[in-house]
Amino acid sequence: MTVVELRQYTLHSGQRDVLIDLFDQEFVESQEAVGMQIIGQFRDVNDPDRFVWLRAFPDMDSRAAALTAFYLEGPVWKAHGPAANATMVDSSNALLLRPVRAGSGFPPPIGPRPPLGATETPDSRVVATLYYRDAAVDDEFVRFFDDHVAPVMAELGAHPLACLETEPAPNTFPRLPVRTGENVFVWFARLGSPAHHRAYLDGLARSERWNEEVLPELLTRLASAPQQLTLAPTARSQLH
Repeated sequence: MTVVELRQYTLHSGQRDVLIDLFDQEFVESQEAVGMQIIGQFRDVNDPDRFVWLRAFPDMDSRAAALTAFYLEGPVWKAHGPAANATMVDSSNALLLRPVRAGSGFPPPIGPRPPLGATETPDSRVVATLYYRDAAVDDEFVRFFDDHVAPVMAELGAHPLACLETEPAPNTFPRLPVRTGENVFVWFARLGSPAHHRAYLDGLARSERWNEEVLPELLTRLASAPQQLTLAPTARSQLH
C-alpha cells in the first residue's frame, strides 16, 4: 500500500519563487529523513500563485509518524516553517490518494534528484488530470479508463505515468487538513517539453475518437468536468 498526497498551495502574489527556493533547499531531504518520499514539486503553469507538490508514505500509520516527526518534533520545520507559511494564502487544498491497483503508482525515479544548489529547471511538463465522481472509483471505471481513455492519451503522447484514487481512510494527522467527502480518480503523464504539451492538447482537440466517442462516454461517469493541472518541475523535483 502507498499513500500519496497531492497538495496545491495558493500563495501571496510574487511569493512562489520564495517558497520554491526554501522548499528545494530545506524541505526535501529533511522530510525524506523521517520516512516520506518527495515525489516532485512544481509551478502551476496556468496560475502564477499556485505551488503544487506530491509526497508519499508507505501507509496511513507511517504517514502519521512521519508528519509528527517533521512538523512537531523536528528542527527544520521549527526553523523554517514560519517563513514558508508567510508565503501562503491557503495550504488546505490537499488530496489523499492511493494507487488504483498494484503497479499503478508512480514508478521508481529514473535518476538521482538534482543536487542542492541546482537552478536549471527542466523543460518537461507533468500533467495531472482529475476526474470527480459521485461514487467511489470501481473496477468498471478503471476498465473504462484502461480500455478507452488511456489508449487515446498514449497515441497523443501522454502515456499514463500513475493512476490514483481517493484514499478513504481518516486523516491520521489532523493538524494538516485534507479534502474529504470526494471521490477522485487522478492520472499523471509526463511530456518532454512545452512544445510536446501543446502538440498533445492540439491532438486532443482534433481527435474525433476522443471528442465524439470517448469523452462523451467518460462524462456520463463523472460528477463534473475534468480538471487538468499543467505543472513545471522545479530545479530539484525528482519527477521531471
